[in-house]
Amino acid sequence: IASSFMLFSVSLLAIVSIALVAAFRKIIDRQSFFSLGFKFFSNIKDAFAGLFTGVFLLLVAAILMVLNKNLSWTFSEIHSTELFLSFVLMLLVAFYEELVFRGYLLNNLLQSLNQRNALCISALLFALAHLGNPDIGFIGAINIFLAGLLLGINYIFKKNLWFGIFLHFSWNFFQGPVLGFKVSGIAVKSVLSQQTSGSVLITGGSFGLEASLLTSVLFLLAIGFFYVAYKKKFTPDTLK
Repeated sequence: IASSFMLFSVSLLAIVSIALVAAFRKIIDRQSFFSLGFKFFSNIKDAFAGLFTGVFLLLVAAILMVLNKNLSWTFSEIHSTELFLSFVLMLLVAFYEELVFRGYLLNNLLQSLNQRNALCISALLFALAHLGNPDIGFIGAINIFLAGLLLGINYIFKKNLWFGIFLHFSWNFFQGPVLGFKVSGIAVKSVLSQQTSGSVLITGGSFGLEASLLTSVLFLLAIGFFYVAYKKKFTPDTLK
């Protein structure tokens, strides 16, 4: 995945996605591209919260799997160039997917629906977009839907993309190129090479960690935590 061709393909997809969102925003919505939620410095705490959340959830899942003897690692050979390409690749994916699914789709859904319904519909569209991924099954699809909820929970309250971008990036990058899990069913070159054993309900099988029931539980706990935390802070009267 960390190849020049893959990087070119993802870059092209990112450019097309950004261009389409910018055009739709200007021509149809008659608003600025920047208004989708790009204020960074006033939301830097949320950005780091997203970054930390992705790493924390991965480490909890990995530690539980190691303790249950479902997972072990050995170091593998990966060139710094490949790791850098993976870094750029995961950053691009996080940016354009958050722009499309949270910045544009969720933002527009919020214009006509309450926050909860808008969030659920955007998460469903996010899951549907991943149904073509290799070896995705029922649990994998449910977890992608839950990921859509988690990635959008900050946006419905703060209308800012950086929490989702940093969470999306940290989850994908540390999951695949660092810890050696498949990323939504796609194998990647990684710093650690893993060996899994035991029930596929725990390991996720051929789709990877995103098809594990551990991920389901962790995502649900994270969604509940952030929902309660933001609702107490912002208490939007339209959230019913």
